Amino acid sequence: MTALASETLISLPAELSIVIPCYNEALNVVPLVQALDGALSGLCRWEAIFVDDNSPDGTADQAREIARQDPRVRVIRRVGRRGLSSAVIEGFLSSSAPFVAVMDGDLQHDEAALGPMLDFLRSGGDMAVASRHVEGGDSSGLAGKWRHFLSETGIRASQFVMHHKLADPMSGFFAIRRPLFEQILPRLSGTGFKILLDLVMSAPKELKIIEVPAVFRSRVAGESKLDAIVLIQFATMVLDKLTKGYLPTRFMAFAIVGLIGVFVNVAAMNVAHWLGMRFSLAQLFGTMVAILVNFWLNNRFTYYDRRLKGARLYGGLCIFVIACSIGAFANIGVAHMIFAGNSPAHGHWDRSSAAGAVIGVVWNYAIASTLVWR
Repeated sequence: MTALASETLISLPAELSIVIPCYNEALNVVPLVQALDGALSGLCRWEAIFVDDNSPDGTADQAREIARQDPRVRVIRRVGRRGLSSAVIEGFLSSSAPFVAVMDGDLQHDEAALGPMLDFLRSGGDMAVASRHVEGGDSSGLAGKWRHFLSETGIRASQFVMHHKLADPMSGFFAIRRPLFEQILPRLSGTGFKILLDLVMSAPKELKIIEVPAVFRSRVAGESKLDAIVLIQFATMVLDKLTKGYLPTRFMAFAIVGLIGVFVNVAAMNVAHWLGMRFSLAQLFGTMVAILVNFWLNNRFTYYDRRLKGARLYGGLCIFVIACSIGAFANIGVAHMIFAGNSPAHGHWDRSSAAGAVIGVVWNYAIASTLVWR
């Protein structure tokens, strides 16, 4: 690129910003910029904003190297923060373009769809989605039956609760007008991997939206982000929208993990009983197994963006075990107090036990969020 061309690009603001959240996509950065240049040449002034969650493979360094030669490329390297949705939001906020698109950094999204999406926004549309499930679209790049199952499950669940009916609400490739994004921003949960669903469920009902056919290509390099954890995060985000945000997404995730722990507790206790342990010892065994499973699930899922590793993992586990033990005593104490007191739950085992359980969950969540996963 000549110096004159660079000066011209700098002097003219971008009409379209493409936000690219990425993690371990170093091999994809150069071909992606080349693909964008080919798809958007002559169509608009554009910029690519790579938002990298401190990838160990040097993704941010690769993007920064290109940025030194091409002023249309920028990079945001996030240290101590993780998550696709929050990365997209930060990328949006760093842009001043009237139109902003989001696409993955894995080369699976068809950059040719950017032109039709931009045309729709220019004509007064609010949001355009690159869809695999409209005529002309193709999802063959979604490798494996498991990934197809996760995607189809998410689509059906999304369509059941959304007031904007999309054929592909799980798409990660879309474009939106900046004023609409700024209007929706305060209502976004900012968690999980499905930012499109978060945006659409938070948007006004009169949204002007279109789906543009796009081919979902096979992965060239990098790692897939679609797994069972993503589906669970998706479920908690939907619950957050259905409850109007009154129950925090992270708290709901923590409660779901706690519910899983109840089943683990019962299963482990029965195994201990089958092995010949007496009831009290079997109960203790079941409780400890449940606490360990809960800690692992919370570290892997609930606090994904604050995940503990190395020495901090063992320190966090010790605090979690102590906190849960105190929470268990509080649970029993509150339940007994309500059962024996003058409340409406007096004499009712189920109501008293439920009240104690709620106190225990709130206690554990407070400790987990303030001391374990700070």
